[in-house]
Order: sequence, then C-alpha cells, then structure tokens
Amino acid sequence: MFEHLDAWLHRPNFIVFVILFSWGLYIMVVHHNLVKKLIGMYLVQTSVIFYLVTLGVKSGATVPVLLSTTAPIRVEAYANPLPHVVTLTAIVVGVATLGVSLALVAAMYRKYGTLDEDEILKRLE
Repeated sequence: MFEHLDAWLHRPNFIVFVILFSWGLYIMVVHHNLVKKLIGMYLVQTSVIFYLVTLGVKSGATVPVLLSTTAPIRVEAYANPLPHVVTLTAIVVGVATLGVSLALVAAMYRKYGTLDEDEILKRLE
C-alpha cells in the first residue's frame, strides 16, 4: 500500500492530473449552469491532454528520425511520437467541441432565457 503512495508522490504530474480531472468532473456534476458545466468539461479535457503530454516525455531521448541506416538502431534512445500526435488531435477536438457547445448554449439561452439546466428541463416537459 505504502509503495503505491510513495510511487505517486514521486510523480507529482499524475497527482495534478487526478486533481484537475476530479475538479472538472465535480464541476460538471454539481453545477446546474450550462456554462459552468462547459468549464468543467474543458478542465477534464485539459487534464487528459496534460496526462498525454507527461506520458510522452522521455528523459534523454531524441526525435525519432533516423540519420543513418547503417548504424544499429537503439529504440530506447528515441522518443515515442504517438502521445504528441494524440495530444494535438485532442486539442483540435477539444476546441471544436467547446466552440459547438458554446454555440448551442447561446442558442438555448436565446430560446429559453436561462442557462439553468433544471429550468430548461422544466420548460421542456
């Protein structure tokens, strides 16, 4: 049990990831204002991006470009580019999702005159 706790304490980036993710999830579940829910969603997306970036870090690694095909290839000397590619994709998807969500929230405010989720649900019934 204490070994796991000690391992987590030596990696503060994972602790920050868990705190940001939990905070965003808490905001999305507790608050009834739709804009606050979007802020929580954005925190969750940001925490996942932060996690992907920390997974892609490799101390002492170089870019995965082979300069010579005759030299022996040491895989451990190269950084994995996949987490960075997934991170860029997640950023683009997050910005697009946030933009569409804000447009929908603005349209709902124009139609219902409120951003409270409970009031909107009452008017729909």
